[in-house]
Amino acid sequence: MNKTLVFAHANSFPAGCYRVLFERWRAAGWRVEALDRFGHDPRFPVTADWRQLRNQLLHFIEHEVRPEAPVALVGHSLGGVLSLMAACRRPDLARGVVMLDSPVIAGVKAAAIAVAKTTGLMTRFPASRVARDRRHRWPDRAAVHAHFAAKPLFARWDARVLADYVQAGFEPTEDGQTRLRFQRDVESAIYRTLPHHLPRLLRLRPPQCPVAFVGGTQSVELRQAGAAASMKLAGERWRWMEGSHLYPFEKPDETADLVLALLDDPLR
Repeated sequence: MNKTLVFAHANSFPAGCYRVLFERWRAAGWRVEALDRFGHDPRFPVTADWRQLRNQLLHFIEHEVRPEAPVALVGHSLGGVLSLMAACRRPDLARGVVMLDSPVIAGVKAAAIAVAKTTGLMTRFPASRVARDRRHRWPDRAAVHAHFAAKPLFARWDARVLADYVQAGFEPTEDGQTRLRFQRDVESAIYRTLPHHLPRLLRLRPPQCPVAFVGGTQSVELRQAGAAASMKLAGERWRWMEGSHLYPFEKPDETADLVLALLDDPLR
């Protein structure tokens, strides 16, 4: 049986950061494909509600992956939402969706985001502001590793993942320094255009395949967005993983195995 898994990354973390998960899935017999970076292709810029990023994922599946059968869509944060949107848009391409701490924003919070977009207040959104102003240059990769290893958030990561982040998330500059590969303005724009239309989308074009959701027990992002809509969407396919919003980096082996368990039964 053809088994293809298409993975979509979280905002600011290129696909190479998830190498440990990919290798575990491949060892289990899955063909794993992932788009390197969303939002950096001028054909698919960051636009309202991430629709062009969804189109970028669909284009990648159709023109680069070229699967022989519907694929399993797995995504972290941004990537999980894009996977859901892709499944709603093209049900013929999706055999199932697994969302890794990718909350569906609904109700009052979705309405508040809609107002913030209209009034321009999304530019004050903390995540967008932090992304816009974050440090993006270092002397070399060793300095990058030392910088992030000293931060409490990154100190929780599996050592293999941190090494992969240093390798996949940074690139040399012409003057011999090292810089972020995921552009700060793209990261910031993604935060400013958070989709508030998902409840309406799910009413009008609900996914025709199983949807699973894995929430982080300590995820601030899930708590802020609210879990109710995501729980309703996943139903009995809701699972918890110990860790923060970035648990795929903190517990990559456990995360990969849980995804395999979800793919092995409900999505078959």
